[in-house]
Amino acid sequence: MSENPPRRPRILVVTPEITYLPEGMGNLAQRMCAKAGGLADVSASLVKALYDQGADVHVALPNYRRMFHLDVASVFDNEFQKVSRALPEQRIHLAQDRVFYHRSSVYGAENHLIALAFQREVINHTIPQVRPDLIHCNDWMTGLIPAVAKRHGIASLFTVHNIHSEHLTLAQIEDRGIDAADFWQHLFFRRAPYSYEESRSGNPVDLLTSGIFAADHVNTVSPTFLEEIVGGGHSFIPDAIRNELRGKKHSDCATGILNAPDPVFDPASDPYLSHHFGPKDHIEGKRKNKLELQERLGLAGDPDVPLFYWPSRLDPVQKGCQLLTEILYDLVSKNKIQIAVVASGNFQKHFLNIVKGHNLWDRVAVRDFDEKLSHIAYAGSDFIFMPSSFEPCGLPQMIAPKYGSLTVAHDTGGLHDTVEPLDVAGNKGNGFLFRHFNADGLRWAIGEALKFHALPAEDRAKQLARVMAESSARFNHETTAADYIKRYEQMLNTTVTA
Repeated sequence: MSENPPRRPRILVVTPEITYLPEGMGNLAQRMCAKAGGLADVSASLVKALYDQGADVHVALPNYRRMFHLDVASVFDNEFQKVSRALPEQRIHLAQDRVFYHRSSVYGAENHLIALAFQREVINHTIPQVRPDLIHCNDWMTGLIPAVAKRHGIASLFTVHNIHSEHLTLAQIEDRGIDAADFWQHLFFRRAPYSYEESRSGNPVDLLTSGIFAADHVNTVSPTFLEEIVGGGHSFIPDAIRNELRGKKHSDCATGILNAPDPVFDPASDPYLSHHFGPKDHIEGKRKNKLELQERLGLAGDPDVPLFYWPSRLDPVQKGCQLLTEILYDLVSKNKIQIAVVASGNFQKHFLNIVKGHNLWDRVAVRDFDEKLSHIAYAGSDFIFMPSSFEPCGLPQMIAPKYGSLTVAHDTGGLHDTVEPLDVAGNKGNGFLFRHFNADGLRWAIGEALKFHALPAEDRAKQLARVMAESSARFNHETTAADYIKRYEQMLNTTVTA
């Protein structure tokens, strides 16, 4: 008589964002979309990859009813517990609270209330129901949960997507229905606590640092960003976060795992493109997409002009858009190039002022972000700009080379990990990096890009075909999920997939 196979470890992924859930994880899976950034993509891809490979995976997320377009409210009020009991294999655990129900975006003015309501439901209901062997938490909105996991002997992984935290007292936390007295010793306070009573009302808890402090393992979303933090880079990193990450790293309990773009970013099947292409037929495909992009943006129709695309939000604190405006007129007046800015943000007005002041409408286009237009811009551009001052991970520089568009980037964080200097003679590399964060550094890298564009068409075509194929194989959710699965297995000392 054969013995029963050992039970696979149960993984609970806790995330405030998710773009989709796979078929088979419940009849609500394909109706969910609550996305604010890259966290949504990596959470969704990880859950799907785990489930597809036979892992015992569950996911907890807030019930953002309006964003999920769920018309039958009773399913989520009186009926949800009944549905859960009737479907024991249900793996989607929606946190229920009125603070989620009528929101139209993931983040807003009530962020701390949303975070506490979400964590209260996960702590009080989801964890006891699921009884996970490992909990994977994401960012400050889940920062209390690793402390709860440690209190109950459950392994936890904490992923830092963005360096942002909130500070709340134990009294504020408990006022939202979370029994912080049960796990307060595993939280990180603004100053060292003398006792629970002494710190309850006047010594705030740092939510992001608490997640780092209490977790068994921590990961950032690129290896180099972790090294930069630990090595003392980036003055905006709070000492508490830096010191805790440094301690985890020195204890071999911190790593970097790159995010990956959504599978929709594939020029051979992209639903937003009218002209599909791949590595073998990219010359004609990119030519058609460039002409369409130029027509849509009011740029002069010319398939041979080097076209640069700005894909990121116009944020001068992180994204480096001020470096481009500093040299914008000089670039387009001295070089036959076009620039397409398809991005929103307060800094957009500076681009528009330069275009208006110098009448550059046929060479520089500035538009608010638009999903369809952004896909066409990846397909129709020759180069993209990513001159970020810092970059925890970044996704555009992984998307662009799949479309045969090469990245001009500042050598930092996730950009360092994903963009390698193009070496035509050595048949390697996928972009152009500059080390000094200033306008002259960007100007130099643009010059290198233009040198590449001036090469014979046959030489360029060979390199772009290689870059497209390599990027498709390297930057995908399967690769990212495999890294997380490996980390889970190391933490649990057992396999987690079937």
